[in-house]
Amino acid sequence: MKKGDLEVVEQKIFLLRGQKVMIDRHLAELYGVRTKVLVQAVKRNKRRFPKDFMFQLTGQEFKSLRSQFVTSNRGGSRYRPYAFTEQGVAMLSTVLLTFSFRIFNLEGI
Repeated sequence: MKKGDLEVVEQKIFLLRGQKVMIDRHLAELYGVRTKVLVQAVKRNKRRFPKDFMFQLTGQEFKSLRSQFVTSNRGGSRYRPYAFTEQGVAMLSTVLLTFSFRIFNLEGI
């Protein structure tokens, strides 16, 4: 990872509930998937994401961070984002890799 890339990632780390976290839309951007795909992959593998791996932002948390987010084409996010801790990011990497492998295999059929 280049120094500039590292700085971009560091800017997307927030302190929430006393933990360093990354928001779902930023992770989706880094992994090259749509946020919707990322969230669906997490929901399909819910047992792999205990509360200390991820949580959904409260309305107040979202409101306080909203100014730092890029808004959707419709003028704002339509849901409260999920925040992933370091352990959650590692698990997400595994889940998305498995998801990508399944898609690759299905396309090869």
